[in-house]
Amino acid sequence: MLVLLIIFMVAAPMMVVGVPVELPKTAAPRAATQRPPTVLTVSADGKIFLRQEPIEAEKLTAELRALHEADPEAPVYVRGDRSAPYGEVLRVMGRVTQAGITRVSLIAEAEAGTAAVQAR
Repeated sequence: MLVLLIIFMVAAPMMVVGVPVELPKTAAPRAATQRPPTVLTVSADGKIFLRQEPIEAEKLTAELRALHEADPEAPVYVRGDRSAPYGEVLRVMGRVTQAGITRVSLIAEAEAGTAAVQAR
């Protein structure tokens, strides 16, 4: 059962996203959500993707505001490539809050060895 849990923990993030980025590692536990999230991605070259579609930074706030009005409780996940400029990731998060969205999370990969610790 533990093996299945680890397989699902590793496979689930791959099923949610489509833009390839190298996520930073963290020892924090996974957040559980019941609603499908809106995923924003900042690639290594600073390009922004809403779900899997590229979007200009100027249009991002308006698009997020429309999504928030459709479902105010839906969470937003921000995926930033580990080599993306930190300021660009923060600018994207600022645009999320400008859209009125308060449920924002950063996505990262689990550090090696933390899956066994979390399963105990």
